[in-house]
Amino acid sequence: MNKKRMFYLDPPKILVLGFSFIILIGAFLLTLPAATVDGKGLPWLDALFTATSATCVTGLVVVDTGTTFTLFGQLVILALIQIGGLGFMTFATLFALILGKRISLKERLLIKESLNNLSIDGVVRLVKRILIFTAVIELIGGILLAIRFSFDMPLPKAIYFGFFHAISNFNNAGFDLMGDFRSLTGYVDDPLVTLVVCTLITLGGIGFIVMNEVYEYRQTRRFSLHTKIVFVMSSILVVFGTILIFILEYHNPKTLQPLSPLGKFLASLYQAVTPRTAGSNTLNIPDLTQPTLFLIIFLMFIGASPGSTGGGIKTTTFATLLGAVWSNIKGKEDVIFFRNRILYDTIYKALTVTVSGLFVVMMITMLLTITEPNKDFLMILFEATSAFATVGLSMGLTPELSPVGKILIILTMFAGRVGPLTIAYAVTLHRKPDPFKFPKGKIMIG
Repeated sequence: MNKKRMFYLDPPKILVLGFSFIILIGAFLLTLPAATVDGKGLPWLDALFTATSATCVTGLVVVDTGTTFTLFGQLVILALIQIGGLGFMTFATLFALILGKRISLKERLLIKESLNNLSIDGVVRLVKRILIFTAVIELIGGILLAIRFSFDMPLPKAIYFGFFHAISNFNNAGFDLMGDFRSLTGYVDDPLVTLVVCTLITLGGIGFIVMNEVYEYRQTRRFSLHTKIVFVMSSILVVFGTILIFILEYHNPKTLQPLSPLGKFLASLYQAVTPRTAGSNTLNIPDLTQPTLFLIIFLMFIGASPGSTGGGIKTTTFATLLGAVWSNIKGKEDVIFFRNRILYDTIYKALTVTVSGLFVVMMITMLLTITEPNKDFLMILFEATSAFATVGLSMGLTPELSPVGKILIILTMFAGRVGPLTIAYAVTLHRKPDPFKFPKGKIMIG
């Protein structure tokens, strides 16, 4: 019985192993000669890094995607992005439904865990809608971007570029094909590209549960507390992020100063939206001022919303912590949002997720200062946060990482995508409540 328990694969273990398996397959494919332009394939460590970044929808790269990979290699990366963004359980469910297979209770629990849903009720229906939402959004985004790109390149290439960047940005991955690590800097003041990509990033980052509630609103005429908090917190972060970046970069001759008033606004908006774990950029990140870089680190750490294609500690986690702090300052016992009391278990989980995230970022930053001794501290902190929050924005450190540094970032991206708590649960043999309670003790805080 104990041996069975030891090897029992509960949902967290399956998710960790599932993502690991997909990454290894992707890495193997990228080492094939057909994957790279030079016909040699990527070295194993670089292939593992790229596959992890794509599957964890991060976007950090050690080689330039547009110039290094062949069409085959780029399609492998695109497939990993799509599977990693939606979750491998979503695709497993799709294949099961196509084959007419019944979804078991254990599989429904896996889907619930994968989507970070609150219950197993209606999860299969939710998966079906996720696939439809994804197809429609990526199709519209791909068409709009292809139309714009067609003015700069041949139509077949514009169509391919349009759909690649639509899929990459909806899944908050940030991979691009523009070459020379440029991302979308060539379209910094382009309204169509900026607004379409920002919309794709936002829709991918608010979460499929929220998208489903918006879809059902005509029938239900109500939003859950979760959706309300996501809308409010996401709006606050984007609005204040845009305003602060506009102010901080307004006189920077390397970023906003040369642009028109509309260009300044579009660039500020884009750089406020993309830290929500997207990773593409229209301003050169190393050219930003230090206050802006620190702001982006803060936004990256918060990240997207639960059940989305993005990472970070999530908007609801941050909102819960703010609510707990405010309630404590006001001397109130309960945390109240929209006339709803937040359970203590939720507050404890929010605190655990945040502290775990801070610990990972701090530990990886410290280790990178050892493995990359000649690099600027802010650059290292920026890269570590970007990896943990699966953002993909970079100050240029990733392509210059040592082999040990690459391994550290690989582990950080994996932990950020799967979640520190999921990994902790996966490596724990079994969890059970304490058989008795200890006496209460008091300590002084603050």
